[in-house]
Amino acid sequence: MKALLLIDMQNGFCPGGNLPVPDGDSVVAVANRLIRDGGYDVVVASQDWHPVNHGSFASQHPGKKPFDMGELSGQPQVMWPDHCVQGTPDAEFHPDLDVSEIDYIQQKGENPAVDSYSAFRDNDRAALTGLAGYLKAQQVTELDICGLATDYCVKFSAIDARDMLPEVNVRFISDASRGIDLQGVKDAISEMRERGIDIVSSDVILAD
Repeated sequence: MKALLLIDMQNGFCPGGNLPVPDGDSVVAVANRLIRDGGYDVVVASQDWHPVNHGSFASQHPGKKPFDMGELSGQPQVMWPDHCVQGTPDAEFHPDLDVSEIDYIQQKGENPAVDSYSAFRDNDRAALTGLAGYLKAQQVTELDICGLATDYCVKFSAIDARDMLPEVNVRFISDASRGIDLQGVKDAISEMRERGIDIVSSDVILAD
């Protein structure tokens, strides 16, 4: 079984959102082509779904500004702008994304005491989201991952997929993803490659 995992293609991470990734909305059209013509048996999407008081928000830490470094539950933490708060338009999927073909939505980042970049588990690596179990139940053997942002949630999701689903072939779709920082993207791609994750473009997938 072949699965596509779309990471956080939400208003909050696109231009006009509270934590916009540069050119973030450009991934939506590529994702829709992959959904339609990529030959996937299962399409999954993750969704950042933060409570209003999430501890990763700079607003919860007096004196901190967005993108300052701070601490959350004893771990270093980037202080983010308030984003993807549960039930707000910022947390909704981009309106152009074809959600009608999504089989399963994995919400994440609901615990205010710990951030959750990966779609598979919280950053403390203790609490699992259940996504790995779902993919195992679907008997997935190939998993393609893309979305927002390459240097954070996409990278951590891909690495966790590699670690938690060792029997699954994991690929990162570069042109269906965008990152916050150019150097961060380069480093993330290098790290993913080193962990055994194949780097591909959508053209390769659509040509299969």
